[in-house]
Amino acid sequence: MDDNSYWRKNLWILLFGTFLTGVAFSEIIPFQPLYIAQLGDFSKSELSIWSGIIYAAPFIVVIFTSAMWGRFADRHGRKRLVLQTSFGSAITIFLMAFCTNIWELLFLKALQGFFDGVIPNSIALVATGTPRKNTGYALSWLSTGYTSGFLVGPIFGGFLVRLVSIRVSFMVTGLLLFSFFLLTFIFVEEHFKPSVAKLKEKKQSFIKIIQGFSNPHFVIWILVISIALQIMNNSINPLITLYVKELMGGSGDISVVSGIVAAMPGIGMVMVSPLFGRFGDRHGTNKVLTLGFLLAILFLFPQGFAPSVLFFGFFRFLTGISNAALFPSVQTLLAKGTPASSTGMAFSLNQGAQAVGICIGSILGSVVSSIWDYNTVFYVSALVVLITFILVKWKVPELRNSYEFDE
Repeated sequence: MDDNSYWRKNLWILLFGTFLTGVAFSEIIPFQPLYIAQLGDFSKSELSIWSGIIYAAPFIVVIFTSAMWGRFADRHGRKRLVLQTSFGSAITIFLMAFCTNIWELLFLKALQGFFDGVIPNSIALVATGTPRKNTGYALSWLSTGYTSGFLVGPIFGGFLVRLVSIRVSFMVTGLLLFSFFLLTFIFVEEHFKPSVAKLKEKKQSFIKIIQGFSNPHFVIWILVISIALQIMNNSINPLITLYVKELMGGSGDISVVSGIVAAMPGIGMVMVSPLFGRFGDRHGTNKVLTLGFLLAILFLFPQGFAPSVLFFGFFRFLTGISNAALFPSVQTLLAKGTPASSTGMAFSLNQGAQAVGICIGSILGSVVSSIWDYNTVFYVSALVVLITFILVKWKVPELRNSYEFDE
């Protein structure tokens, strides 16, 4: 079949689906403590502890299940796994509307993490079904989809909560995800032929899985980059509202301003991500990755001494531009640097690495800000990015600008 016959259709359907997934996974986060408070009589400290546990639950599960889903995808196809995870996520989120106690919500959040495979498997499906000359372009658009979803999610959730209730917002989100399941089932094409060797493979340890790649050294360093980028973002994100409050002197409409500032990186990323994708396809993804690292360091550091909210918001927007160069580049390099037969496993391992980074980043930001202050977190995040950049340029020849993958 001709390369151009179905990959574009797949891209736009999966773009819509990853957008919905981003909305579903982000819309409740700002209001989660309010919902938890409805499920029991908790003190202030208990509410904080439960909020942290509920937030972390899906990411902890992802760490242990990502390799399993990757193995399944490489054996049975990425479309099948997108269908399973989107259907499972739709049912799980819909059922959250009917929780009567905190333990039910904890179980469903963990189950949500179990089915958290829509985005990496959509990426893998697009990566393996797109001509290599268009991979950067396609993955940049796909990253725009789920980034936009994570950006719109809190706004959409706030609108639903104000219009109806938190419980109804779960139902609406579940139904939207179910619509993506139907669209994928009917319209997405995958010409997948399972490898006999993959079907006969037994469950392997993480080390054995990594050793099974044609270039395990490269894959490991891509996972290291993913962990570092998630540490960078998630050491900062939970503290943005508190930092904005400090910059505003504790007065004014803090919640509205915080929401706008929190949205700025997503806006920046959506605006320029496809441009970086095209540039990478023409001139080399390694060059885009290098640019992203340098911009991230340049834009993070000034946020620690922001004199005003306007200054802080502007540099958060610029951070989104650096993210637009970094995140799609990591995905494109992973797609180009691994054989098509193992792409599902590669992206699932990358999802697990991101979950590790999210957990480490959240803890790191809390510890650093409690010992010093909020602004120190930005310096530490910039340092994490700088150290990672130096290490990958030193240790990984595939990530130097002079190296190009075979097309």
